[in-house]
Amino acid sequence: MKHTHPLPGDIGLTQISGITGRLIRLGQWINGDGFADYQHAFLVLPDDRLLEAQPGGARIKPLSTYDGSQVLYVCPEGLTERQRTTICTAATVYVGVPYSFLDYLAIAAHRFHLPLPGLRRYVASTRHMICSQLVDQVYQDAGVHLFADGRWPGYVTPMALYNLLAR
Repeated sequence: MKHTHPLPGDIGLTQISGITGRLIRLGQWINGDGFADYQHAFLVLPDDRLLEAQPGGARIKPLSTYDGSQVLYVCPEGLTERQRTTICTAATVYVGVPYSFLDYLAIAAHRFHLPLPGLRRYVASTRHMICSQLVDQVYQDAGVHLFADGRWPGYVTPMALYNLLAR
């Protein structure tokens, strides 16, 4: 479900400019999630704040960080106020969790069925996450499972969130 005004517990989807955004876009396409304009995901928190994974580790920032950016706010249909509160509470545990560009490669390796020992454990690890994995994990910790398609834990990109919640 799409929103025009963000609510706590919503997922923000946006673009990343420059080479990083182009590489993520290409990686998402390789992973089969499409080739569109959402390369970053974050979680909306109360008090006009957000939680996002970034190269220096997951951080809570002002929601105004994305003022002037094109952001699509989405959430699962029927998300309750209680679930939103639980999601926002669960999010605080992940402040400081390191970012991992290698997760994009691990997700691609899984997509291409490369027989790499420990790959599933690496992708599912909560010790390092890309932005979309962080959002998905916070939802799971709050008891809201976004994907019911049998995918591996952590096997999620920003475009996978878009394809699930915004179409």
